[in-house]
Amino acid sequence: MPWPASSDDEVFALIAAEERRQNTTIQLIASENFASPAVMAATGSVLTNKYSEGYPGRRYYGGNMVVDEIEELARQRACALFGADHANVQPHAGAIANMGVYQALLEPGDTVLGMSLDHGGHLTHGSPVNFSGRQYHFVSYGVTASDERIDLDQVRDLAREHRPRMIVAGATAYPRIIDPVPLREIADEVGALLMFDAAHIAGLIAGGVHPNPVPHADVVTFTTHKTLRGPRGGAILCRQEHAAAIDKAMFPGIQG
Repeated sequence: MPWPASSDDEVFALIAAEERRQNTTIQLIASENFASPAVMAATGSVLTNKYSEGYPGRRYYGGNMVVDEIEELARQRACALFGADHANVQPHAGAIANMGVYQALLEPGDTVLGMSLDHGGHLTHGSPVNFSGRQYHFVSYGVTASDERIDLDQVRDLAREHRPRMIVAGATAYPRIIDPVPLREIADEVGALLMFDAAHIAGLIAGGVHPNPVPHADVVTFTTHKTLRGPRGGAILCRQEHAAAIDKAMFPGIQG
């Protein structure tokens, strides 16, 4: 659907300026991808008009028959693509997906291991300026000085010392492969859950060039844009045993 320029000349001019900027520059940040015309058409469609609180078959507004089919299709495709038991495709962003996992599986003050922000981690992995660092007791791990890969010895030592409820894997600025297997082994040793934040590498996982964390992690979060090149949003993949808690945390717990 073309933008009706006459409805707001100022906004239209700014959108046109941003389009020119994107078309005349090369963005070298992998996470800042560009959506296809098909994606932009879908996100700018009549679906914008529909409230759809709840889940398929259990909505709080009428007229959601088609929306239910769309959400079910998205969930089925996400599960098939990554080999997951359950998918929640409602998070508005990756950070919201992470929040949903914490709310579902942790209690305030629980100890969690996460990658330090200055070593490549994300704000939601325990930064003190973020909700995660304020609501939970995060202990940070990092990379080795020698090769700047995740220091698995440090992760193991910290896990043994602090006995965390959860270990968070994944990063926002880490160019190496993150092998989920040793992290699963460490989590099992101390009785911790393993969450894998795949926001920046979901497309690489789907394409088969990065190890798939889904068989090893209790929960995997990712964004639908970035390397997947879809619309802006987030998603959660989890084992069936966590499905009800994850869904309840997202709605009505966080979004509604």
